[in-house]
Amino acid sequence: MDFELTTEQNMLRDTVRSVLTRHYTHEHRAQVIAGEQGWDPQVWSTFAEIGLLGLTISADDGGMDAGPIETMLVMEELGRVLAPEPVLDCALLPGAIISKAGSAVQRKELLPLIAEGALRLAFAHAEPGVRRPTTTVDTRAEREGDTWQLTGRKHPVPYGDCAEQLIVSAALPEGGTGLFLVDPSATGVTRTGFRTHDGRRGADITFADAPAEPLGTPVDTSAVIAEITVITQAALGAEAVGAMAEALRLTTEYLSTRKQFGVALRSFQTLTHRAADMYVSLELARSMNLYASMSLADGTADPIVAARAKLRIGRSGRHIGQEAIQMHGGIGMTAEYPVGHYTARLTAIEHTLGDSGDHLRYLTGRLGEHQMVDI
Repeated sequence: MDFELTTEQNMLRDTVRSVLTRHYTHEHRAQVIAGEQGWDPQVWSTFAEIGLLGLTISADDGGMDAGPIETMLVMEELGRVLAPEPVLDCALLPGAIISKAGSAVQRKELLPLIAEGALRLAFAHAEPGVRRPTTTVDTRAEREGDTWQLTGRKHPVPYGDCAEQLIVSAALPEGGTGLFLVDPSATGVTRTGFRTHDGRRGADITFADAPAEPLGTPVDTSAVIAEITVITQAALGAEAVGAMAEALRLTTEYLSTRKQFGVALRSFQTLTHRAADMYVSLELARSMNLYASMSLADGTADPIVAARAKLRIGRSGRHIGQEAIQMHGGIGMTAEYPVGHYTARLTAIEHTLGDSGDHLRYLTGRLGEHQMVDI
């Protein structure tokens, strides 16, 4: 198996890193996330210009037609600087959903706009009280003649506060879960935006007989939702790997420069051993994320693979985040220093689409499917 990146993949990673380095410092990011919008429209336009927003969209529909490995590389670079732009939530995931479930007309109308950065969509699927990934929802879709209406509540909807269109999952009258396009400014839609603890944005959206348009045909799209969930977990895992790598870099740099008792902290063997353990956790997470991404590249959206990766990445993120803060001492807890922000983002990722405990229970519940080895 070849784990080497191609020339094009290296160029993509280096280009994204160059753009992010040029636009983001910790101080500038703090100003951006404290603003009303919470992300930088100029950076968003730059992402559109270099094609990042069309990674999951085919070339025929105006995108880059890239694969899961390219998405992994981009998300890892976004995680390194904690870029707050909604690349995943408002471009990559909606683009993938519409490509898989949309009609020919919808693909032609919407996908080029997403790739150009001219249209932001959000996937409204999660509902209150639901922790682990699922394809069943309480939001209902009802047919009224030739039209459809939705009733229910979606919370949280990542970056649903700035979305210009919503892709909403809803239970169909005949059973199954369908996908619908909804205008968030339409009658019957109530949208309340909020800030998350890691500096991101989201929305609590209520639908009361809100007009909706089926995405494609109104049939059960549970398989599409399940596949998108696996894609999301892999993308978030890559972002977490980028955040872990930077948290480790900051920590080792601090150990090399901070002095105590007249010598650098790296002189204390216990601290270097702990930093080495952080590196091991990072490489375990990186390997599992590569495993998940390569499975997707092979055309396999396996929830068991995704759960394994999510469990390992969640554990590694918690370990690295906690150790980074502790080895920085008091400065690690301050808002002015970046380490705490990386830990906050790693914590948010770990709790998205089920935390480590949820995925451990899911995996242990599948043990009966495996054959026992006789020794």
